[in-house]
Amino acid sequence: MKRREFVQLAGLGFGSAFLTLPSHARVIPAEALLAPSLDVLQKKRLADVALNTAKSLGATYTDVRIGRYLNQFLTTRENKVQNIVNSESFGVGIRVIVNNTWGFASTNTVTEDGIKKATQKAAAIAKANSKFQKEPVKLAPQKGYGEVTWKTPLEKNAFEVPVSEKADLLLKANAAAMQNGANFVNSNLFQVNEQKYFASSEGSYIDQDIHRIWPTFTVTAVDKAAGTFKTRQALSAPMGKGYEYMIPKKEDKLAGPAGLVFYRNSYDMVEDSVLAAKQAKEMLTAKSVEPGKYDMVLEPNHLGLTIHESVGHPLELDRVLGYEANYAGTSFATLDKMKSGTFNYGSKLVNIFADKTQVGSLGAVGYDDEGVQCKRWDLIKDGILVNYEAIRDQVHILGQNESHGCCYAQSWNDVQFQRMPNVSLAPGKTPYSVEQMIKDVEKGIFIAGRGSYSIDQQRYNFQFGGTVFYEIKNGAIAGMLNDVAYQSNTQEFWNSCSALCDESDYRLFGSFFDGKGQPSQVSAVSHGSATTRFNGINVINTGRTI
Repeated sequence: MKRREFVQLAGLGFGSAFLTLPSHARVIPAEALLAPSLDVLQKKRLADVALNTAKSLGATYTDVRIGRYLNQFLTTRENKVQNIVNSESFGVGIRVIVNNTWGFASTNTVTEDGIKKATQKAAAIAKANSKFQKEPVKLAPQKGYGEVTWKTPLEKNAFEVPVSEKADLLLKANAAAMQNGANFVNSNLFQVNEQKYFASSEGSYIDQDIHRIWPTFTVTAVDKAAGTFKTRQALSAPMGKGYEYMIPKKEDKLAGPAGLVFYRNSYDMVEDSVLAAKQAKEMLTAKSVEPGKYDMVLEPNHLGLTIHESVGHPLELDRVLGYEANYAGTSFATLDKMKSGTFNYGSKLVNIFADKTQVGSLGAVGYDDEGVQCKRWDLIKDGILVNYEAIRDQVHILGQNESHGCCYAQSWNDVQFQRMPNVSLAPGKTPYSVEQMIKDVEKGIFIAGRGSYSIDQQRYNFQFGGTVFYEIKNGAIAGMLNDVAYQSNTQEFWNSCSALCDESDYRLFGSFFDGKGQPSQVSAVSHGSATTRFNGINVINTGRTI
């Protein structure tokens, strides 16, 4: 899954094409998703085989990841279930440092002999690579935690819910959209469970049980006479939760402008599909935007993607250093900018933090894939760039001696490396509602939901679309717009930030399939914010040709 397919995936026009199996995965019946795996004592015994073997081969550091990765994907269209896929991937990844050099190997033969052979291979790779290693690996100090566990806080395990019940919900949402004017609709439900056991030569034995869920759909309305169509995507967010996310609660709903409804800790898929059908029909006759300068009022489901592209990726330290350029390029936010202590990434209202402990977020875990306990840290403080995203073998470059805890591998079969943590914009501290923000705008546009985007290879110049657009005139919503996209550069955009709604409007957006690296890997990451205003942003009309 390439990163630039992310927005297309969010639209889910791909039907069942995505439902292919991960590497080394096998199809299993739905009931097997709940079958027990190895117990903790068995995992520890197998991990010790790798740790002891590596030590005997001269390794100065070793970590072992025993992983069981479970997936269930459902996809529907109108009144039919198109596909249901249940899969399991199970194996071991072993990473060593020998002769001050990394080596990695993996196996799906989860036996003492299989693990011993994989460890020997990892050590042999490290020794071979050491002939070409120019600088020794420098790991930040890390204490061992002993035997610990961490689990995603769940009210209801999604895999325990019958497939028929989940399919019925998707079909109910489809029917509701069709009854309210949609011509086509497809809906999907993605569920993931990562059962990960980490052990290291530093004395950590960490058992984690991680769950994620993503309900989504695309509704299409057609004007047959004009030969045109419009689509509206779901305003859901993928979450680090169980099936409780699919059970709507009144207190989780936020009323937005123009009849929009937003969702925080639970999601009403049927209600959203009804609104989506009505809005898709409205888009067919909405006026086209006039290009020019506007104050942009951006809700969190939209702003999350802008945060992802213009802050999350450019502050990955490997991109900053030029070590990584796949999918998202390198970064304009070079080390000299942080070291100066004066680089204005944004206005003084902009406080952006990384946090892999946010409850309900996609990136929420207790420990990363290097066995580092996760935490929160500042990236941009009062508009000033103050830090990056870095792992154990990178932080010494920053003059720091503690990993940020954002190392991840998409499976046991892949080597772990630096990945984007949850990156979020802190809400305003003063009570301020969306309604008040709109009243303070004379000429503006309100954007909800994510859409198409384009950004250059240094994460600087960009263009973003959205899902629905509303014109703001003299402090009030004046009607729906079409063909809206805004253009800016990262520093100009974040320095135009002029107002933030408060904590009561704060919610998460997420990317279920964020790609990076070569060979490519995907990870899941959330971005939180409240509705935010940016003044004097250039808007273009995407429907006009020159």
